[in-house]
Parts: sequence; structure tokens; C-alpha cells
Amino acid sequence: MSWCFSCFKHDPSKDPLNTALVISRYEEEDRMVRRKRQEEDEKIEIERVKEESLKLAKQEEEKRRLEESKEQGKRIQVDDDQLAKTTSKDKGQINHSKDVVEEDVNPPPSIDGKSEIGDGTSVNPRCKCCFHCHRPFVMHEILKKGKFHIDCYKEYYRNRNCYVCQQKIPVNAEGIRKFSEHPFWKEKYCPIHDEDGTAKCCSCERLEPRGTNYVMLGDFRWLCIECRGSAVMDTNEVQPLHFEIREFFEGLFLKVDKEFALLLVEKQALNKAEEEEKIDYHRAAVTRGLCMSEEQIVPSIIKGPRMGPDNQLITDIVTESQRVSGFEVTGILIIYGLPRLLTGYILAHEMMHAWLRLNGYKNLKLELEEGLCQALGLRWLESLTFASTDAAAAAAVASSSSFSSSTAPPAAITSKKSDDWSIFEKKLVEFCMNQIKEDDSPVYGLGFKQVYEMMVSNNYNIKDTLKDIVSASNATPDSTV
Repeated sequence: MSWCFSCFKHDPSKDPLNTALVISRYEEEDRMVRRKRQEEDEKIEIERVKEESLKLAKQEEEKRRLEESKEQGKRIQVDDDQLAKTTSKDKGQINHSKDVVEEDVNPPPSIDGKSEIGDGTSVNPRCKCCFHCHRPFVMHEILKKGKFHIDCYKEYYRNRNCYVCQQKIPVNAEGIRKFSEHPFWKEKYCPIHDEDGTAKCCSCERLEPRGTNYVMLGDFRWLCIECRGSAVMDTNEVQPLHFEIREFFEGLFLKVDKEFALLLVEKQALNKAEEEEKIDYHRAAVTRGLCMSEEQIVPSIIKGPRMGPDNQLITDIVTESQRVSGFEVTGILIIYGLPRLLTGYILAHEMMHAWLRLNGYKNLKLELEEGLCQALGLRWLESLTFASTDAAAAAAVASSSSFSSSTAPPAAITSKKSDDWSIFEKKLVEFCMNQIKEDDSPVYGLGFKQVYEMMVSNNYNIKDTLKDIVSASNATPDSTV
């Protein structure tokens, strides 16, 4: 007997292999879900542990500070008790020592008894003042050798080595460390270096540290390596800057229409031209630029110094005599060898003199004219700090900048943007602006401050400020240019 199985078809869903694959897939998905849930639970637990650890650490820190505060109070009390016992024995000696300290350090008078300073803080009854900040000690402060606040002690001894000679700055018989310090660069050095012939850069005013080589220009001025890197050395090199400053003035609606010579010269030629212009108010300061109105023959530098082998400056200078004459402004002279930033500031200052003369402002009060020219020099330096390839951004900054005209378009974009400057160049532009703002000379410094007040009252509009300057000058019968 034969059997026919053709009527029985195989059911794929009941295939053991397929069934096993389906079960395996479900199990894998279930494992992934459980693993993900486990990872999330672990993250939550880790965050919880972190929070508890931070909270515990904060509590421990507060506890430690409280214990230290209590310990400090105990030590101060012990010191006060010991001081009270020895005061009567050593009174004469202490008074003598105090006189010496006051003579050398010149701290403010000591305060007797418990009193208050500033915000009502109790003063330590030991009646001494910090040798660094010259402020009295307060009750909760720890003293270092009885002479310094704890923070002042760190600051006082942070830079004990001289910036110039790299040696420790010497102390006097009383243990007081006396040093000189540049008001801007904050470099501390032995006072003797102001008198021992140490070279000083004619641009940034920094003294030459031992081991570096400042270069001497042909007119006996010193130049540091950093300033030398961007120095403008001859008349040809300064012409692009000349065009840039003219564009800057045009952007402030102060266009200088006349063409005149811009020459870089040596110090001797600048001094001679100044004498022929019959200008004597520069004598209190070093002359670095001059706007001329008299016909003169000036030796212009057509080929300046250059760096030779072994980083040595070759000071051979080629000059060419040029006659300057023809208009109310015959030319502008600037001393050669200064960095581009400083040269540009001087040029902006002298260009403002030129604009005033070419536009009939010839009898302004001296300090007000110089103050206005300083303000324009500062305005140019400020424009460098926000120079950008984005014209819209530059316009937005210029509209709110301190010395822009109320309706003036943005100043010309500089050929070298501030983002491309070296660290030193960024500090140098700050130095130049600081020199203008902090100058206290009778003509330039006080004149700038007077003009700045006028600008503030006129919302920094230059033309309105000029009207106030003219009115103030007319009120002074003996005003001269």
C-alpha cells in the first residue's frame, strides 16, 4: 500500500529554525531595553553621589574655615597679651623704630586704640599700618612679621627681582624693599637704573633688561626690539599711513583737501624746524611731530636704517633736502624710527592742526587746540581696537565710540586689523592711549581734559565741540596759536 503526502503542505511559521530566530530577536531587544534602563539608572545614581559628595565637601570646607578662624582669633589674642606686657619695657625702642619706618616708608599716622576704617571694620589695637598698602590692620587679619596684610605680603614679595638686572631688589637697613615702577608696564626695578645709563626705549619707555639688545638710532635714541619690529624708518614707508589718516579724517567729515608733504626726519632736523616756526611751548616735552606753516628747506630721510647681519642695526641714513612751501600748511614732519601705531597717533594729531589752519581756525587758545588734536589722536587709536572686515559691525561700534561725529560714517578700516596684532602691539596701543589720558602737562594734558569735558557735554560731536572751543578762545584776548 502506498501513501500520498502531497495534500500535506509544510507550514513555515512552525519551522523550528524560524521560531528560534524570532525568539532570539525578541530576547535581544529585551536585553537592549534592560541595558539602556540600567545605564540610565546608573547615571542617576552617579549624579546623586556627586551631589552628596559636593555637599559633604562644602560642609567640611565650612567647618575647616570656622576652626581656622577660631584659631586665628586665639593667636591674635595671645599676641595682643604679649604686646601689652612688653610695651612698657620697650616703649622707647618701639617709638624710635617707628620713626625710622615713617621716614623710609612714609605710612599714614598710626591709630591709637580700637577704631573703624572704611566700612566700619574694627582696627587692630596694635596700631600699625601695612608697609605695602599703608592701610591699618583690622582685628581678624593675620600679620606677616607684623608689617603686612597676608595678601599684601604675597604681592610685596612676588616680584622681588629687578626687571633690569634680574637681581633681588636690595632692602635698606630697616628691611624695606624700595623699587621704581613704570606706571603703565608695572615693571619693578632698582632705582639706580634710572641714573646708571641703562638704555630706555624712546617709544614705549621701558628700560633695557640685561641680556637683550636695544638698538641705537642715528640721533642717539634707543629702540627696543619689539618697537623696532613695526618701526617706520623713512618717508616712503610712511606714505600708506598718510593716506590712511586722510581717509580717517574724511570719515569724520574733517576732510583735508590740500596736498602737502609728509616727511620723516631726524631729531635734529625736527628741532631746527621747530625753532624756525618760532614754537617754544614744546620745550617741556620731547617733540615728535610738527605741522609747519613757514617755508623751509628740510632734510627728509629717503632711506632709513636697516637690520644687518647678526641682528645689528645699520644706521646709515640717506637724506634729501626738500623745500616745503605754498599754503597755510606747508608740511608735516615726524621723527623717524617710531612704531607704526605711535607714528599714526602723532600724524593724526598733526593732521588736526593742519585741518584747523586750512579751515580758518587760527586764533584758538593754545591748550584747547592741543587738547583737540590729542583727542583726534586718541580717536584714531580707538578706531584701531575695533577695526573689522565686517563693515556693519565697524559702523555700529563707530557710531557709539567716544570721539565720532554724531552723523559721521565709520572711520577707515586699518590695513592691519587688531586680531592680527602681536601681544606687544595690543599693549602698545593701550600704552599710547593711557599716555594721552593720564598726561598732566599744562598744555597737552590739561588741554585734553578740558576738550574732553566739552565733548561730553556735546554728546561727542566734534563740530559742536569746535564751537565751544572758539567761544572759549574768543573770551581770552591774549590767546595765541
